[in-house]
Amino acid sequence: MNYNKSPVNKISADSIQAWKGYDTILTQLQKSVDSILAGSKCVLAVETYPGVDDEELLGALRELSPALIIDMQDALCTKEEYWAKIHPFLTDDRVFGKMYFGELRDFQVPEKRQALREKIDRVQGLVLVYGFGAAELCEADILVYADLARWEIQQRYRAGMGNYHTDNGDEDTLKKFKQGYFFEWRIADKLKRRLYDRMDYYLDTNRKNDPAMLTGQIFREGLRQIVAGPFRTVPYFDPGVWGGQWMKKVCGLDPDKPNFAWSFDGVPEENSIYLEVDGVLVESPAVNLVYYCPKELLGEKVYARFGAEFPIRFDFLDTMGGQNLSLQVHPLTDYIHNQFGMSYTQDESYYILDAEEGASVYLGIKDGAKPEEMVADLRSAQTGEIAFDAEKYVNKIPAKKHDHFLIPAGTVHCSGSGCMVLEISATPYIFTFKLWDWGRVGLDGKPRPIHIDHGEKNIQWDRRTEWVQKHLVSPTCTVTETPDYTEEHTGLHALEFIETRRYEIRTACELDTDGTVNMLNLVEGEAAVIESPTGAFEPFEVHYAETFILPASAGAYRIRPAGAKPIKVIRAFVRNTGR
Repeated sequence: MNYNKSPVNKISADSIQAWKGYDTILTQLQKSVDSILAGSKCVLAVETYPGVDDEELLGALRELSPALIIDMQDALCTKEEYWAKIHPFLTDDRVFGKMYFGELRDFQVPEKRQALREKIDRVQGLVLVYGFGAAELCEADILVYADLARWEIQQRYRAGMGNYHTDNGDEDTLKKFKQGYFFEWRIADKLKRRLYDRMDYYLDTNRKNDPAMLTGQIFREGLRQIVAGPFRTVPYFDPGVWGGQWMKKVCGLDPDKPNFAWSFDGVPEENSIYLEVDGVLVESPAVNLVYYCPKELLGEKVYARFGAEFPIRFDFLDTMGGQNLSLQVHPLTDYIHNQFGMSYTQDESYYILDAEEGASVYLGIKDGAKPEEMVADLRSAQTGEIAFDAEKYVNKIPAKKHDHFLIPAGTVHCSGSGCMVLEISATPYIFTFKLWDWGRVGLDGKPRPIHIDHGEKNIQWDRRTEWVQKHLVSPTCTVTETPDYTEEHTGLHALEFIETRRYEIRTACELDTDGTVNMLNLVEGEAAVIESPTGAFEPFEVHYAETFILPASAGAYRIRPAGAKPIKVIRAFVRNTGR
């Protein structure tokens, strides 16, 4: 149980550039305001990410006694007009919408924006411009960016927070998440990317009434420092109807919880990073690394191919002592692009980190299974007429520790009970078409969403038993054998853009990022040390089951056991990047 749930990146500063708590933060902001008010007027813009607690933060900022407060909500169209514009992208589905590629300004009324600017022009003293879009209403003397983690936003949805400019606090949480994923976070991230170099202060609002703030300078320096060497994101864990017990023990989680079903550990769009400056801990969405330092993190070739998106995802699926996952399929690239506006799809794999006796994985269509009969039975099961007989149609394959099952999009699959899965996949993670969920309801008591209409259009019916066994079940081969280590190719399938290699390291293994981001996990052994042969970064220790990232800019690196026993590491990277 040495799994680190709170990995911290310590950032050194030459002067005081970090503050904790409203009292000290407001004191620092007041100093900045006073230094400008000598000229009779100061515009303080506090840009907020959707999900920031406006009542709390704006209430605290009133202590600065501004002569005028501009609330950016006053620039928006009516809520009815807002909903009419976004609904075609959200659709009536509980889970899926279509990507919105517009801007916040699409929902602001030009006459209202102009009226707010005229108000600012007429006032002397401190003007506080607050809210989503504050940074682009007018030229600000001081810009504060108030941010929070994606996971915290989801927790606030569950607790009753509604979406931006929408009265839907009591709405289905899945629909609130959908509005965030397909709409709010897209326009908010687009705006944020224009502001990094303009931020005077970065404000962490994740904890209620317990903010922390950095100067924009040290925040930017911190991001650059993190992408110079190995780092970890802050993992999070969540229960589920199929959840197991393995992560409780290995990851040191609350033993009183019924189960933990899944964890994200290494998903920059979802996970956070911790920056510690002079004892002040700041939590920031890890996607800020992707947006601000894309070439250093991803490498030029990956950046050219995917843009500022982190294309690889590692997460955990725990069914040890739990139940089967839902039987599912992921969309083909053409389908996900045409239906949802995504540029690539969720190819994936299951690396079996651990397994109980008798564990299995469902994968591909059985020889002799007829598509029309399978779809008809799935539809009958959805209406409750029958229980779907998965083993009649889908291969059930035994699974043991260190097996690797490859799952290119279009392949019917799910983990059976008794598996601890390290899922290695492409990043568009919500695009799962559930075909059958074993008659269960979710933890909210509602039936879990089933998408047979989408699913049947993507199932690749030619991926039958023989083909699956040959191409998708642990197609491992040795690449390099030395006294120090063994390197094995474990996947992924030729249809997938991710390459994976497993290393059994007895003494040390010399590797190189070769100009592309590497994502790794210590899949066997108590601890490992990652170090630079040239001293480019400080030695970095990881523990069993921890995911860690080697940015492209890290270059050469060495992995060695922290103790006397050999270790195993799984490594993933994007293919076709000069190897």
